[in-house]
Amino acid sequence: MEVLNIVVLLVIAVIVTLYKGINIVPQGEEWVVERLGKFSRTLKPGLNIIVPYIERVRQRISTRDIILDIPQQEVITRDNAVILTNAVTFLRVTKPENALYGVEDFKLAIQQLVMTTLRSILGEMSLDEALSNREHIKSKLKDAIIDDVADWGVTVKSVEIQDINPSKSMQASMERQAAAERERRAIETTAEGNKNAAILEADGKLAAAEREAKAQITLANASAEAIRMISENIQDKELPAMFLLGDRYINSLEKISQSSNSKFVIYPADLQGAVKGMLGNVFKK
Repeated sequence: MEVLNIVVLLVIAVIVTLYKGINIVPQGEEWVVERLGKFSRTLKPGLNIIVPYIERVRQRISTRDIILDIPQQEVITRDNAVILTNAVTFLRVTKPENALYGVEDFKLAIQQLVMTTLRSILGEMSLDEALSNREHIKSKLKDAIIDDVADWGVTVKSVEIQDINPSKSMQASMERQAAAERERRAIETTAEGNKNAAILEADGKLAAAEREAKAQITLANASAEAIRMISENIQDKELPAMFLLGDRYINSLEKISQSSNSKFVIYPADLQGAVKGMLGNVFKK
């Protein structure tokens, strides 16, 4: 009976020993093995055998691409604008032993490193630069963290900026600024239109005045020529001018009488006598 118990115990010990010594590592993982508390080696995917009770698997680390979300944070830009930004990082563990022993928690460390670096980069930029240079920010961020994470046995494959948006208070301020800018442009457009209209009106008045002046000059020249011709024919200095004046006066009265607004037409009392006198003088001549 005692022998049977010993055999059973030996069988159990062998099973436990084989269970501890034989390890099957799945694809996409590497296991870190310690020997008596010290790093020994990493187990690759497949069948692996370790020394039971002396060696043990310390950590199972995934070697697949890791998607690490970077939480949203507030950042103050160079021109004191508050923006909200977040990102996502794609990385892969290439040296599991460094990821385990190089830092306490490599995921948390990379997350904090990306957040602080992103805050530093955006703090050196203005609001407009931060909103329009996403590719530049991404490239600069990756270059800034790649050496640090390499010491932890991690390779950064890509860093993507998900959102860069002004804060709600900043958005309200930008909307007010945009509205003020649109109103200013509208006022400038209206003022420019009024100015152009005034210039065109003044140009029209100037052109009309110039034409009126030319007409007056032409009329005066015509009157002078008429006086000269009449003077040459009748050899009298005063009569030609009186004749032209009387003729223009009669024409003016005729135009007034044709107007729809005129109710009375007043003729001078001595108009007939004046005309007879002029005609008489002419016939006497």
